[in-house]
Amino acid sequence: MRVITQRRVFEILEKGRVDDRQSLYCDLFLSALIIVNLIAICLETIDSLFAAYKTVFVLIELVSVSIFAVEYGLRIWSRPAAPNDRRKTAKAKRLGYIFSFTGIIDLLAILPLLLGGVDLRWLRILRLMRLLKFSHYSSALEDFFSAVRHEWRSFVATLYLLILAIFLSSSLIYVFEHIVQPEHFGSIPDAMWWTVVTLTTVGYGDVVPMTVAGKLVATLTALMGVCVVALLTGIVATGFTNQVSMRRNQLEAEITSALSDGVISSAERKKIEDLRQRLNISEQDALVIMSYLSREVKVAQRGKEDS
Repeated sequence: MRVITQRRVFEILEKGRVDDRQSLYCDLFLSALIIVNLIAICLETIDSLFAAYKTVFVLIELVSVSIFAVEYGLRIWSRPAAPNDRRKTAKAKRLGYIFSFTGIIDLLAILPLLLGGVDLRWLRILRLMRLLKFSHYSSALEDFFSAVRHEWRSFVATLYLLILAIFLSSSLIYVFEHIVQPEHFGSIPDAMWWTVVTLTTVGYGDVVPMTVAGKLVATLTALMGVCVVALLTGIVATGFTNQVSMRRNQLEAEITSALSDGVISSAERKKIEDLRQRLNISEQDALVIMSYLSREVKVAQRGKEDS
């Protein structure tokens, strides 16, 4: 009888490799369960459907939260088998997972089971947090926060410009409109709602300036909003591009190191594969990088032999 080890449980629960069917099936099952939960939670808010199928909704919730609880426990138990940070103790790795972003999301997924007496509206919000469990299979959120962290100076500078624009525009629109529309522009804080809506180019149209000077301020505010939004978008996009480049460079460095003797051993190949999965680089991209670097090494070796 085959013994299921911590290492194997960790591999199954983590994002599956193409050649690991058990892990892929586990990923597909948990992803489908998350989607079923989201659909059920949304449909529950329709009173007629909830009244007619209350038993079904309750059953889905009980089964789901039980499975998520088992998954959470297994993730904590198998965490010491994580290949990264080998120098950390088993306790440190488990605590690292529990207090990590994905660990907190996994805990929130089962928290409704422990908070049965909470207001149903807040309970639904907690249950909708299960959508974030997809972060186990996608690094999108991690990439976003990492991009902001690496570009934080530019990001903070742009936020400063946004805050400056909000206060400046709110002050000007208050000066020109508070007499004509005291119910909407009676104070600078009241005017900030209009300013934020205009700067972000949402434009609800619930509040509009009536004076000529107010319309001029609105025009300038809209133009400032376009510029600030474009800056923020560009900064995040640049951060994402840099993250991809850094990951490829890290993988290239590992492959180059493995090819230093001309041959990639099984241990080196496994190390490269672990790094590829951790960096969330596709197998196709990794194969292209490896093929390119292999040719470069062969060309370099041939040049040495000819000389």
